[in-house]
Amino acid sequence: MKEILTVSQLNDTIKELLEEVFGSLWVEGEVSNLRKPQSGHTYFTLKDDKSQIRAVYFKPFGWTRNRPAEFELEEGLSVLCRARLSVYPPRGEYQLIIESVEPRGIGALQKAFEQLKARLAAEGLFDERHKKSIPFLPRKIGVVTSPTGAVIKDILQITRRRFPSADILIAPSRVQGTEAAAEIIQALRNLQAAGGVDVIIIARGGGSLEDMAPFNSEDLAREIFRSPIPVISAVGHETDFTICDFVADLRAPTPSAAAELVVPEITGLLNKILNLQQRARAGYGRCLADRQKHLVLLQKRFKDPRRRLVDGQIHLDGLQESMQRAMRHQGENFNNSLRKLELALMHQSPTRYIREKRVLLNNLQKDTLSDWKSYLASRLERLRKNSALLDTLSPLAVLQRGYSITRRYPGGEIVRHAGMIATNEEVNIQLAKGGFHARVEKTYGE
Repeated sequence: MKEILTVSQLNDTIKELLEEVFGSLWVEGEVSNLRKPQSGHTYFTLKDDKSQIRAVYFKPFGWTRNRPAEFELEEGLSVLCRARLSVYPPRGEYQLIIESVEPRGIGALQKAFEQLKARLAAEGLFDERHKKSIPFLPRKIGVVTSPTGAVIKDILQITRRRFPSADILIAPSRVQGTEAAAEIIQALRNLQAAGGVDVIIIARGGGSLEDMAPFNSEDLAREIFRSPIPVISAVGHETDFTICDFVADLRAPTPSAAAELVVPEITGLLNKILNLQQRARAGYGRCLADRQKHLVLLQKRFKDPRRRLVDGQIHLDGLQESMQRAMRHQGENFNNSLRKLELALMHQSPTRYIREKRVLLNNLQKDTLSDWKSYLASRLERLRKNSALLDTLSPLAVLQRGYSITRRYPGGEIVRHAGMIATNEEVNIQLAKGGFHARVEKTYGE
């Protein structure tokens, strides 16, 4: 007999076969029928000029790790998807389970850049209130760039010319290609872990939009935003802008400009220090002259302090006498008040009241004891009478007069007439003292 499959079994078998045969694949097409329900998943149709296939993405949309920038799908976009082919058994439809999406063409890259810029700006990553100030004279400067390019040579040359003692720590990284963003992020973390770095420069020369793609990475933007060390972005030429420029604490139009911004020129500093020294000396001289003039005026106005001491002593003696009089007067008032309170207390003494209450309490105690004795005697007499009456009505008293109680065995049911038992049936007979077990041989008088 042929095997009969249910619809669910058939769809499950097709699902297993498709997933086993195709595995992971790349599919290019145009987005249509885009839906984004509240679940957070994204559903759309991927089509070309001849056919179409359903697709679903079970994560918030964006570029996978090491991609240049995140973007939002829109109707009509041309995209390249990495996906798995699967079947949705409840409807028997096969579909693409999307794992990553890439835009196709320069226009798509620019759209992705604009979308990511708007989204990060809405989150507040570009707000000025989050920008950290650049130190005026950093002790150690971290530089993230290619170690073999012209950029690092320009930075080293300019910093050496402007401030020769500046300490430069280079964190080498690729600045172009799909792996560049991850390397730049790791270089930033290495500089943070090194310790002592006061400011970080991220630099590279100019290039196309594809060349700048690593600096439009959302992961890199968030790493710069989280950095506890101020970051200067010096990517491309003056007209080039990247996401890195907007999230950094300071944007330099070129890497050379970043080198000039990060350290002051030592000659100008020395001249400024010399000028400040001269101004400080001149100001100190003027201040000293003014203080000397003021001291002379104070000496002329200053009188003999012994006069003020004598006046103060006389005033102090007067205050002491006034205080003594006030204390004596207050003591007399206190003693008078105390005597009045003693008299009032003696008049309101509770001794007499306590004595009266004690006599009343003793009388109440005697009356209570007498009442309880009378009540107890009446209750005992009533108990005696009830006991005698109970003994009279007790079936045990009847047994004392020669009667007995017969019960069926087993069961214990009292036998009240001969018809309740049969011949050869066993019974228990209870007497006034003890009892015995018997067998019925004959019944009569039913």
